[in-house]
Amino acid sequence: MQQMNHEFTGKALQILQAARHVFLTHGFAAATTDMIQQEAGVSKSTMYAHFPNKEMLFTTVIEAECTTFTDTVRDIQFENGKLRETLTLLAHAYLKIVLSPEGLAVFRVVIAEGIRFPNLARVFYLAGPQVMINMIAEQLTHAAAAGEIDLSELGCDNAASLFINLVRSEPQLQCLTHPNAAPSDIQVDQWVNIAVTTFMRAYGCEQSK
Repeated sequence: MQQMNHEFTGKALQILQAARHVFLTHGFAAATTDMIQQEAGVSKSTMYAHFPNKEMLFTTVIEAECTTFTDTVRDIQFENGKLRETLTLLAHAYLKIVLSPEGLAVFRVVIAEGIRFPNLARVFYLAGPQVMINMIAEQLTHAAAAGEIDLSELGCDNAASLFINLVRSEPQLQCLTHPNAAPSDIQVDQWVNIAVTTFMRAYGCEQSK
């Protein structure tokens, strides 16, 4: 968790790294503060001084994971005349996140615990998918202003959500249902090309197709 290294130090970082391992291995409901304390090698009083309950630990872990994931795509910027290339870069970066062992583990935990702990699932959505949608929407806003894409009926936010779902849906489903089979680079390229081509044919202006 690279992002945690910037925000937390010492015992707090030690506890969060332990909590990350315990949560992603056992899930939220099955994890206990005793397990996290033992994994971290700290006393209960030290752990509770930094994080008063399991919910706060889980929330902090998920937010840090999502921040680490989304930071990988923040440097991708739209350039005039290169919307297709920008979307391709974004799609590859996003699939690298959601198809990684860590990304799949976080998703499994959040979905498994979502019914019992809806607030925690909401934290994940706002810190991860929603941030990604906002970043894509910003790129699409620039592209629309440059005349490369027509989103007058759909809107940039809805278009960003649609694009993200085009990119993620089949690849993530295949990886979740085939946990022992990692996709090849060729397969990832194919998924990205299908998503980008479909989106551009639907909304790209003539000169961008």
